[in-house]
Parts: sequence; structure tokens; C-alpha cells
Amino acid sequence: MRLRFLGTDSNQGTCPAMYATDRRTYVVQGKIVADLTALGDVRNLADDETLVEIDPALVRHLIEHYREHHAKG
Repeated sequence: MRLRFLGTDSNQGTCPAMYATDRRTYVVQGKIVADLTALGDVRNLADDETLVEIDPALVRHLIEHYREHHAKG
């Protein structure tokens, strides 16, 4: 899989960040959710999956890319 950087809202150059993949999916870079209470709220988390927390401002990069590359009409 290859990643294409879409953007970040970080001033320090570290997470969070948003990426598009060559599989037509998205990858987010953020803080791993390790809070046991939060993990207890999750449904069907597979052994090869994790949860990542990102700032809401980062979502704009995802919306912009989706509109440009996936939205119809």
C-alpha cells in the first residue's frame, strides 16, 4: 500500500495527519486509543484493527479529497 499525504493541522509537523491510499481508502495518524472505558464501547474490533483519535479539524482534508476524487455529481 502507498500513502499520499493529504494534510495536517499540526504546527510541529507531528500527528495528527490524513492520508489517501492507492487502495482508494484513507489512513489517519493520531493518538492510539488506550482508554479501557472507551475500548469497552467499541463493537467488533478485530485483532488486526486499532482505534485512532484525531482532532475534528483534520476531517476537512478527508472531505476535500473525497469530494475531488470520489463524489459523483
